Order: sequence, then structure tokens, then C-alpha cells
Amino acid sequence: MANHQSAVKRTKQSEQKKVHNKYYAKSTRNAIKELKNTSKKGDAEKMLPKVTAMIDKLSKKHIVHKNKAANLKSQLSKHVNSL
Repeated sequence: MANHQSAVKRTKQSEQKKVHNKYYAKSTRNAIKELKNTSKKGDAEKMLPKVTAMIDKLSKKHIVHKNKAANLKSQLSKHVNSL
């Protein structure tokens, strides 16, 4: 257990950040899954900018590494172009 009040506060803050980051990462993963399962090109083209923005936000906040974000965006754009 933490001995100092600042350490207690830090553990509370890190727990809150963990929950927050987990929520946004999970919602982005669900959006990616939904985009990959889309078979209509028009729908996929509408969804791509939104999903790309979500991925960019995750990489900006260091939830996902920037190279992984770039790979995901590339993979999704290839999928949309192949439809």
C-alpha cells in the first residue's frame, strides 16, 4: 500500500486513465471490426475517415504506437479500395 498521499493520488489517477484508455481503445477496435466486415464500398468509404480519426487520436495520446496506427490505417484503406 502507498505510504504517501501523493502516491495514493497517483494510483487513483492511473486507474482512472487506464479505464478511460481501455474504453477508447475498445471502441476503436469495434469500429475497425465493423469496417472490415462491411461489404458495401459506399458504406466503407463513409466509415473510413471516422475510423482513421479514431486511430489518430489513440496514437496522439500514446495509447497505440504511431507505427501500429499507420499500419492499421494502411490496412483499412487497402480493404476499402479492394471492395
